[in-house]
Amino acid sequence: MQKQLVITLTGEDRVGIVDDVTKIILANSGNVESSRMARLGGLFAMLMLVAVAEEQLAGLQAALDSLRSQGFELSTRFTVRGVSKKFEGWHNFQIDVRGADHEGIIHDITHHLAQQGVSVESIDTGTEDAPFGAMKLFVMSATVFAPPSLSLPVLQEELEEVGKQLNVDVNIQPIKH
Repeated sequence: MQKQLVITLTGEDRVGIVDDVTKIILANSGNVESSRMARLGGLFAMLMLVAVAEEQLAGLQAALDSLRSQGFELSTRFTVRGVSKKFEGWHNFQIDVRGADHEGIIHDITHHLAQQGVSVESIDTGTEDAPFGAMKLFVMSATVFAPPSLSLPVLQEELEEVGKQLNVDVNIQPIKH
């Protein structure tokens, strides 16, 4: 029987981290089904959903634990495969935010979403140099699930108002499946 394991690993960035970790997973007959990996400051962070046969699980966990001696922080947690039934019938939207970088943008946008009962599926954020001037631009891309009672025009109007208060552009579009 297959088990689903979420693995989170962070450590000092260096060449070969992904190779080392995926080699351990492969050696224990595991399969990375989904992942997010990024260098954040001087650290490298990995978040992976791994499928592994139940009889290989102990070996995989022991091998992953050996990475701690190399200075990595590691956590593992069991989960179940598939999308939660909780969001069946909900609207799936893509939200993009862009504007002058300042404190509180992520909080204010996600706070408003939470107040509306919207669930975040994923968020990617970053900064980039503005085309003109020395200013940094904040960029956020989010995928969310909105309850059936919340229409796109209503959510769009509300997020545009939040965007005006934050001095950022907010665009929202339905995700077609």
